[in-house]
Amino acid sequence: MPKLKTKSGAKKRFKLTGTGKVRGQQAGKQHGMIKRSNKFIRNARGTTILSSQDQKIVKQFLPYG
Repeated sequence: MPKLKTKSGAKKRFKLTGTGKVRGQQAGKQHGMIKRSNKFIRNARGTTILSSQDQKIVKQFLPYG
């Protein structure tokens, strides 16, 4: 069987934790900060664990972890 290719965009944006969950950046921080509240900006720092529905999609892009 041929090897599966990893999506290049996914390997740059997501990491798998030791238990198999997917860690990624917080959403909504790319632009438009002037209209966001300070509380939203503060809470959207760092990384977060993706929802289970999103994890299924990302794991298809990362076949070998």
